[in-house]
Amino acid sequence: MKNSLIQINDTTLRDGEQAAGIAFNIEEKIAIATFLDSIGVQELEIGIPAMGQEETESIRAIANLGLKAKLLGWNRANRSDIQASLNCGLQRVHISVPVSDIQIAAKFHGQWRVMLDRLKDAINFACDCGLAVSVGGEDSSRAEASFLLDVATLAQEWGAFRFRFCDTVGVLDPLTTYNKVRKLITHLHIPVEMHTHNDLGLATANALAGIQAGASSVNTTVNGLGERAGNAALEEVVMALKRIYSIQTGIDTKRLLELSRLVAKASNCPVPPWKAIVGENAFAHESGIHAHGILQNPVTYEPFDPEEVGWERRFVVGKHSGRHLVFSVLQEQGIILNSEEIQLVLEAVRHQAVEVKRSLTVEELLNLVSQTRSYAHANR
Repeated sequence: MKNSLIQINDTTLRDGEQAAGIAFNIEEKIAIATFLDSIGVQELEIGIPAMGQEETESIRAIANLGLKAKLLGWNRANRSDIQASLNCGLQRVHISVPVSDIQIAAKFHGQWRVMLDRLKDAINFACDCGLAVSVGGEDSSRAEASFLLDVATLAQEWGAFRFRFCDTVGVLDPLTTYNKVRKLITHLHIPVEMHTHNDLGLATANALAGIQAGASSVNTTVNGLGERAGNAALEEVVMALKRIYSIQTGIDTKRLLELSRLVAKASNCPVPPWKAIVGENAFAHESGIHAHGILQNPVTYEPFDPEEVGWERRFVVGKHSGRHLVFSVLQEQGIILNSEEIQLVLEAVRHQAVEVKRSLTVEELLNLVSQTRSYAHANR
């Protein structure tokens, strides 16, 4: 790992909210920003001021909270966008420009010189207004390498304090990401920030690859919320840095589950049970081999203690459960069965789990115990 000082710049309130069907109200935006700040997230991208009155009201409200986190507004390369950020009371702005031939053709009719002129004017205007300026290369992953470096170098020369490498449509793999970002790191003296999308399921992996290459800031969203397949998930990036690379980001990981639930409710997007770190099944154990191992030593089938991210370990009785788990769960309920009884209950559990197509509740398990005992008594 090249860099041990990694900054999380969470964009749940900008790129996260851009996910189809998501619309936070002001109260929800304030609650999310306050929570992110309270757990130690260092920087927040809190919206797009140029979107209009409701957006500017929420951005201004967050700016007036007096949070410790640095606040950033997202802008296109024009003065009116920058002015909108100023009007919200922001001191930092991010300016995004297209850098791939595909995006430049769509947004500037292929006129890359016009794009650069706009970028220079926007940076100069923002700097003249006393704003700190970050610049992002939209579609960096599909840009011609030398042109991307030219844009980043010019942004640096014109006064940007950071350059954002964007895998806008999530088409990179970690090795390619590393090589592309490493080239920027080698030639720039300003920090590089990672912004990755999850279209191929590689957002977190690519963000980490960029950090390995030397990037010192990374965009995240809570629960991986974001356009199309989403962004690099805050909880995944933070825990991967912590557990794989022993990098502490200063974030209180014990509150990650609480944060996840807050954003899931505000976005009306339930978290899939298999979601890494914060999913319902992240520390749930049903299968016989796994449960038996966990009962002996949790590290057999858990990468870290569930309490580290706000969870508790759960044992679930279902189709794949074994004798040890059924015995353990019943023992917790004060019920001790002999070997023959355990086997009968286990067979009943597996049958019912298939019938209802889920694991069983403790109450359902106890009912099966009663039924099994009654059946055994009647057939004596």
